[in-house]
Amino acid sequence: MNKYKLQSFFTILVICLVLLPTPTRANQVDDTIYNKRLALYKKTEAITQLPWYFIAAIDQYERQIHKDLPDDQLISIKIPDILWYGVGNSSNIQDEKVITLFQGKGKDGNGDGKADINDPEDILYTMAQIILEFGPTEDDVKIGLWNYYQRELTVQTIKNTARVFKKFQHVHLTDRDFPVSLQHNYSYRSTFGDRRGFGGLRSHEGTDIFANYGTPVKSTTYGVVEMLGWNLYGGWRIGIRDIYNIYHYYAHLNGYADDLKLGDIVKPGDVLGSVGSSGYGPPGTSGKFPPHLHYGMYKDNGYNEWAFDPYPYLRRWEKMARSKNK
Repeated sequence: MNKYKLQSFFTILVICLVLLPTPTRANQVDDTIYNKRLALYKKTEAITQLPWYFIAAIDQYERQIHKDLPDDQLISIKIPDILWYGVGNSSNIQDEKVITLFQGKGKDGNGDGKADINDPEDILYTMAQIILEFGPTEDDVKIGLWNYYQRELTVQTIKNTARVFKKFQHVHLTDRDFPVSLQHNYSYRSTFGDRRGFGGLRSHEGTDIFANYGTPVKSTTYGVVEMLGWNLYGGWRIGIRDIYNIYHYYAHLNGYADDLKLGDIVKPGDVLGSVGSSGYGPPGTSGKFPPHLHYGMYKDNGYNEWAFDPYPYLRRWEKMARSKNK
């Protein structure tokens, strides 16, 4: 390589190093957007008295159900035009008095004289007022959420996410962990979509992680224990709903952590139970297959829920966990 080519190579390399986002830069960007959101949630709480963690949970829920949102979008709540401006306000006039005249819900949250459907402060203030129409207590908020979304799973998801935000006092909760202890022997491969025969021909909705009996099983994420108990197919199982509208399914357990109960808030790394071979029969059935953890993930988009392949996520979380343990 001659000196001119060498100089060009190093010039390109320097440009790439400058332009490519480093982990530190990425974390700074993340911190900035999350802190801005939190500040807006708390400002809305101050003027409406609706706790910030409910406001944050609504925004977080909608961030997961709308497609193609930019990563740096500040607020993701989308209130339908007809609800915001009112029936008959075909010109979408932003004057709050006109909107009220047409029985719209849009409000001026930042005092600029306009109820702007694209302004983050106006959106949060308006949504808070919509939810508070039934009163300020938690039961009232639940009714307000049901009246707006008309879906029980959505109401439950928002309530659980609000509990997580309240407990950890922040919305920047991006840590993850691998579901099986790295200090034990285990193996896994992609098994999503494989055929299963028990109970009739069906498709495998997860990844099997093989390990010895008693190997600790951990939470991969922040969330709330939504299911706990026996399942014909999964044996002793746990279902956790996280703050991204994803249901995490842990099956074939040998048992649960002593203090774990329905409704508990968990974080990455919390021990949930241990690996077993329970399932494929009535309560207590065990040993019909080698001990392993069945780990499944199910996405909710506000209308329905479906399984997707957890294997790529497990590989990523395994690397994250190993990196933290170095």
